[in-house]
Amino acid sequence: MNTSSAPLPPGDKVPRTERGRKTLRKLLDAAALEFGERGFHDASITGITRRAGVALGTFYTYFDSKDEVFHALVQDLSALVRDAARKALDPEREAIATEEAALAGFLRFAREHKEIYRIIDESEFVDPESFRAHYETTARRIHERLKRGAARGELRPDVSEAHAWAIMGMNVFLGLRFAVWNEDLPTDDVAGIASDLLARGLKAED
Repeated sequence: MNTSSAPLPPGDKVPRTERGRKTLRKLLDAAALEFGERGFHDASITGITRRAGVALGTFYTYFDSKDEVFHALVQDLSALVRDAARKALDPEREAIATEEAALAGFLRFAREHKEIYRIIDESEFVDPESFRAHYETTARRIHERLKRGAARGELRPDVSEAHAWAIMGMNVFLGLRFAVWNEDLPTDDVAGIASDLLARGLKAED
């Protein structure tokens, strides 16, 4: 899992050099594998540093505890999900096609990073604030896209926050079935099926 940015560690542990930022990135990527494979309670800091190929002391340059790195990881994964959907978006697309592209982008990301489901699910109990923030911000982005579509006359005018949460819930479970459990249907086909449902339920009447 690679990205140019990462959530900042707390306090005075923010990396100030490119080398430091790369090390932080390695620790977060290693933490995703460790927590994803072993779960929060069985995962260990030594397991993270071993996967990252860094000394144990390096971990404490950035984080004070397993809880702290887990908190940063949930924020990091949430940002990566956002970026995966955003990369698939085109401002020229109509609203329904935009949601189809966003879902396809998420499905591709989830197939490459299946560990995200276990980590986000565990965060409900380990880091409930980040768990809630992940879903609230995701739903907010969907709602904002829907409102733009309604303003352009592409969607029904009464699109609401509830519609956004319904779409997000559909996307989450489609990802679980067609990205994590099995990849027996192409991501574009899955997104097309979901898009057809949205078109029938949300498209503005002619």
